[in-house]
Amino acid sequence: MTMEEGDGLRQRRPIRPQIITDETVVQDTGRSGSYSGKIFRATFTCLALALLIPSLAAVCLLESPIEPQYLSFQIPPRMTGALEANLKLRQAERLLEGQLVGPESIANIGDVLFTGTADGQILKIEDGKIHTIAKLGRPPCGTRENEPNCGRPLGLRVGPNGTLFIADAYQGIFEVNPVTGAVEQLLSSQIPVQGKKMSFVNDLTITSDGRKIYFTDSSSKWQRRDYPYLVMEGTDDGRLLEYDTVTKEVKVLMGGLRFPNGVQLSPAEDFLLVAETTMARIRRYYVSGLTKGGVDMFVENLPGFPDNIRLSSSGGYWVAMSAVRLNPGFSMMDFLADKPWIKKIIFKLFSHDTVMKFVPRYSLVVELGEKGSYKRSFHDPNGEVVTYISEAHEHDGYLYMGSFRSPFICKLNLQEV
Repeated sequence: MTMEEGDGLRQRRPIRPQIITDETVVQDTGRSGSYSGKIFRATFTCLALALLIPSLAAVCLLESPIEPQYLSFQIPPRMTGALEANLKLRQAERLLEGQLVGPESIANIGDVLFTGTADGQILKIEDGKIHTIAKLGRPPCGTRENEPNCGRPLGLRVGPNGTLFIADAYQGIFEVNPVTGAVEQLLSSQIPVQGKKMSFVNDLTITSDGRKIYFTDSSSKWQRRDYPYLVMEGTDDGRLLEYDTVTKEVKVLMGGLRFPNGVQLSPAEDFLLVAETTMARIRRYYVSGLTKGGVDMFVENLPGFPDNIRLSSSGGYWVAMSAVRLNPGFSMMDFLADKPWIKKIIFKLFSHDTVMKFVPRYSLVVELGEKGSYKRSFHDPNGEVVTYISEAHEHDGYLYMGSFRSPFICKLNLQEV
């Protein structure tokens, strides 16, 4: 070997084998994971923007169907004492399941029950069988669009002569003979009262002599089929009215109400109770005595949003509620009350049917004393047996519960709860 070859060998670096360690693997994996993470973040960002941009465009460009008013609620009453949560409504029995839809209000003559349903029919229930005695509207029925023509009977009462008095949401006040099925329209909702139309006739109550009918018109703007808009907007165009069956005159007793709903004449017939659903309270209007024409608060800050009010055998009142204000718990209605801008956005993006699905199903019946104190309450959290409750009607030791959309009536034995 020559000197030049030796110099060449000394200048040539040996090739060292690469040693693969756990650290090297971690570094490679880190580089690969970093690359995958970037791909994921980029994909997620694109998807988010694809959803966000149309939503922002909708918020900016679409018109909201409602103009929500600013509302304010007190902290709901705690569910303790007479209001303590229980499962007593789950002891109820479902009657005629699948044979009728939306038996909103219930009345009885003896042991025969009467109700009005979502397809505009007035039904008689005797010995467990259903008989149609009248129909207030005309077909077709069964859809939201058809409801005004089909008719929607809501409040139902028995008069002193054994006839039925019915408030139809779209057509007005009717009297129906339960034997012959004869129908007479006493008051058409198409006739304006003090310049305002009656768009949502709701409940009624009658004096013992049958002369005066007191009833609620929930709104002059919204119809029954749009009641979620009425609730969420907080519209204060509801009224309590009086119809004189002799003179045929209609008077406005109270105005400026937010969704007046159930109405009940006191046993002494000296005042009326009116459920103001949106505000979770019951107002009192005096119809006789020294305070005639006066108004005060019977119960404020209820644990739910009241529907119909009916007499209890103890001299008090049954109040039905299908949406509650849990405390402890969360109430979507309370949360949104003072945030009208959020309500506008919600109804720009979703239909009212979709929005109402987010309202928890919780059926509640409260018995109030004659002066408005809480006596007892029956609950069905999640509405497993009693659903979408609208009324609690007491008869012969049982509580019959109507619903604005369920396909059954519920019957609860009061001796067992």
